[in-house]
Amino acid sequence: MTRIDLKENGQEIDPKVAVSPTAPHQLADLLHEIQSHANAFTNGDSLARLELVDSARALVRAMETPQEAMLRACWAEVRYIEQIQPSYFAVIETCIDLGIFRLIAHTNEPKSVADLAVATGASEELLERLLKHLATMGALVETGLNEYTHNGLTKTLSLERYSDAWPAINGSTMGPVYALPKWLKENNYKSPTEGKDCPFTLGNKTEYPFFEYLNGKSTDYPKLGSQFNNLMSAYHQGRPSWMDEGFYPVEEKLISGAKTGPEEVFIVDVGGNKGHDLEEFKSKWPNSPGRLILQDQPHVLKEITTLNRAVEPMVHDFYTPQPIKGARAYFLHSILHDWNDAICQDILSKIVSAMAPGYSKILINENVVPDRGAHWQATSLDFIMMVDLAAKERTEKQWHSLIESVGLKVTKIWTRIDSAESLIECDLA
Repeated sequence: MTRIDLKENGQEIDPKVAVSPTAPHQLADLLHEIQSHANAFTNGDSLARLELVDSARALVRAMETPQEAMLRACWAEVRYIEQIQPSYFAVIETCIDLGIFRLIAHTNEPKSVADLAVATGASEELLERLLKHLATMGALVETGLNEYTHNGLTKTLSLERYSDAWPAINGSTMGPVYALPKWLKENNYKSPTEGKDCPFTLGNKTEYPFFEYLNGKSTDYPKLGSQFNNLMSAYHQGRPSWMDEGFYPVEEKLISGAKTGPEEVFIVDVGGNKGHDLEEFKSKWPNSPGRLILQDQPHVLKEITTLNRAVEPMVHDFYTPQPIKGARAYFLHSILHDWNDAICQDILSKIVSAMAPGYSKILINENVVPDRGAHWQATSLDFIMMVDLAAKERTEKQWHSLIESVGLKVTKIWTRIDSAESLIECDLA
């Protein structure tokens, strides 16, 4: 089989399609359908119930963004076997590998299964089956007999940044999800707390914990580390940012009173990956004082191809003492939810030792799960943290307990909307 391999460079698809509704033009027709089926059911037509359910699902698929569909598929529904998600997952990844989404997304003309079979080398009979299923799940639009065109989700799946979510989840998380019942039964139904002995190691039949497995220990998914990084990048796109006006008062809380000397450090991004957060901060607050330090492991920093000149990369392991003393803010984005409480205490303690009393802050950008009415994205991610990392998304009470245990106090938890991450502002107690 010859797999199609189209390059993304130079393509005309705008990545913003990932955070726009998948098929908003269907809204009026679907609302009409829903009302019609609802009226029929109310008037005694029992069969109208199934049509109403199908129309309601179609409405959700049309109005959610491709990014939301990706997160729902990869996090929320991967655990619900009765929702036929495993078959959808398998078909999506197969068609990503074949280049189906790129072939369909890069033309305004419908593509026939016969043409796609020629382009990919796949069996025409197989493609008929795969694409029919994708159309029923809203990933393609059926325009005729064995003929398909694109919607917003199709276009999004043609971009590697987003399509990498499926092999990333399949290669790292699908097995552990299904191993959870067995692991819990064998461990007296207690939450896992050790990354070397959890559903991840059981489901993937490995001795390596999550991050080691990602970075070279998976033989079936050799690109797993970079695919996971793309998944995280796509997850953060379009979500409210703590540095936006109306979220966290950056001017009042950070810039005002900050030291302005040329060697003074303004923000240290601890475990900041490739510097996206600091680059975003500099673009939104270009006149902020002091230096911006990006800290991460050597292999992560080596992958950086471009970086704002205002951001200074520094090799640092957050298990070791923090070398930057007295910074205005130490920032951790999606770091602590990867680890159990004992490890988090160790990470935070290293920073606490470097803080200047009355001046330095720790800013923790994470999910804060409400005690009631939690959003599915937070609870789903908590489930993934449990199986993959023996860790968790924390409630407000749990955050207070963790933070206060290392000599800090929570000044305030800043939250924009309940489906997004919060910013936990911490000072020395």
